[in-house]
Amino acid sequence: MRSVDIAVVGAGPAGLAAAQYAARANLVTVVFEKMSCGGQLVTIDEIANYPGIPEPVAGYDLAMLFQTQAEKFGAEISYAEVRKIQKDGNLFHITADDGITEAKAVILATGTQRRPLDVPGEKEYAGHGVSYCATCDGPFFRGKRILVVGGGDAACQEALYLTKLSDEVTLIHRRNEFRAQQGIVELCRRNEKLRILLSTTLSEIRGDGKKVTSVVLRNAESGKEYEESMDAVFGFTGNNPQSALAPAQILDKGGFIRTNSLMETEIRGLYAVGDVRGTSFRQVVTAANDGAVASHAAAEYIRTF
Repeated sequence: MRSVDIAVVGAGPAGLAAAQYAARANLVTVVFEKMSCGGQLVTIDEIANYPGIPEPVAGYDLAMLFQTQAEKFGAEISYAEVRKIQKDGNLFHITADDGITEAKAVILATGTQRRPLDVPGEKEYAGHGVSYCATCDGPFFRGKRILVVGGGDAACQEALYLTKLSDEVTLIHRRNEFRAQQGIVELCRRNEKLRILLSTTLSEIRGDGKKVTSVVLRNAESGKEYEESMDAVFGFTGNNPQSALAPAQILDKGGFIRTNSLMETEIRGLYAVGDVRGTSFRQVVTAANDGAVASHAAAEYIRTF
């Protein structure tokens, strides 16, 4: 069993920022990541509003900078899935695919997963025209008819990316106005390749048994349903927190982890950062802030040992 000062679970922007600050404070730090570093950041085509980077940067490139910096300060990346976290006295025992690790403090940065569209045809055509990552699967539908579902920042940003690949992109949102930041909304409205349908929902995804061929849309105001030809459907209707490792007592009604301003949970030594934390604003910059604050608080806590 190895022993560390701080164990970070999840290597998105929040987790990597936490690792960087912890390692820079000379704390032995390990980051557990079951897939690849960057989290949902690697699926974003361009980020134009990250402080200190005036030109748009690819999400993958920014994620790699986060990882490089964390490792440069001495953080270890362990590509293993964490199965269980248990507190025994003042120490945490983290059971992962690579064994058991003992830590004085744990920072949960497990993020969220895309919420399913929950309509007929979604499961049948997943991977065959239904996707949740435009940068991953968009190139397969170059020049095709594409539907994007959602009204937040992610939906608008991904719709804009898809207009680089096709002149026939439609963005629908169930409400009569977007939830996304106004700057992004204005870019969507000015894009001639993007058709916007508000007060519109997706009722069904249809296909020929092999791929998506059409969708059934519903006007939320009139209740009228109609069918439109489509080759792909990209869903960005929100996210579900990946908080299964956290005790139920520290979760809010939505399943997000409750913390105070120092990212502390009700369990001493356990912190939560980034998208898995209950917060009203989720951006790369706020995730990085969470990570820095949590590491500083954890360092102060460890000094009490």
